[in-house]
Amino acid sequence: MKKPLAAAALTATLALPAQAQDSLTLVLDWFVNPDHAPIVLAEELGYFAQAGLEVTTVTPSDPNEPPRMVAAGRADLAVSYQPQLHLNLHAGLPLVRVGTLVSTPLTCLVVLADGPVQEMADLEGRKVGFAVAGVQEVMLDAMLAHHGMAPDDVEQINIGWSISPALMSGQVDGVIGAFRNFELNQLEIEGTAGRCFYPEAEGIPSYDELIYVANPDRMDPAVIARFLDATERATQFILNQPEAAWEIFSGTARELQTELNIRAWDDTWPRFATRPAAMDAGRYARFEAFLTERGATPGGLPVSDITVDVTALALEAEAGQ
Repeated sequence: MKKPLAAAALTATLALPAQAQDSLTLVLDWFVNPDHAPIVLAEELGYFAQAGLEVTTVTPSDPNEPPRMVAAGRADLAVSYQPQLHLNLHAGLPLVRVGTLVSTPLTCLVVLADGPVQEMADLEGRKVGFAVAGVQEVMLDAMLAHHGMAPDDVEQINIGWSISPALMSGQVDGVIGAFRNFELNQLEIEGTAGRCFYPEAEGIPSYDELIYVANPDRMDPAVIARFLDATERATQFILNQPEAAWEIFSGTARELQTELNIRAWDDTWPRFATRPAAMDAGRYARFEAFLTERGATPGGLPVSDITVDVTALALEAEAGQ
């Protein structure tokens, strides 16, 4: 009977306001945009407060910095990317995935719709840009291999974050690392149509695009479970009332009220994780094996070192009291 009682106690903790607010610092992966709507809505709708949380969000100047901040104990949570998490773990950073924000890939290889690249094989002998060295190169190489091409069959160029301009100017013929909910819309706004080649359809295992990571040695599973419960409530609000959710979200900052964000909203909200605390062990095992097969990592990481179920951990801690 001990575990059912513990489950009931934790459920009450998640659902009811706490006597004292627990502080939580969350570092975003980039500037606030529609990708972060469940976090913003959880704050605006009072779900964090009802969960007994005072959440401070931080916008980084460098998108590579958030996981390092969490690893160093300078933040409690960070929004990161599943592919990057695997590489960070092999680099020795103390991190673990504790929740999911966007549960489908957003990254794609984008080309101009009316350009010379109409299928992946047309990339041979052409230039492909990437924004972040490391995982994006691995993904590009795997997509090329899926069509019988080798990495040196294309010229790979680091274009930084100048994704759409590099493509429109002809600096490159394709870009890996573009987000299908942003770059395609940006190209269209600029009067240029783009086309995506989707990694999950080109030999790469499906993965969680945006995840929450924590330091396993410092985290409080019960507090994080309450955070995820609040963002789940916000996600349900978005799914049920996307127009009302957009009005609340965009009303928090004038810079969100742009044509790009309006278009990105419609392409983003259906992709939010409806169960952010849920853990798909197979998805993480498959991607770890994929990186090993591609020679990007030495492999050997068990799933338990990559992702955890914080709700289960909180229940175990409650049962042990």
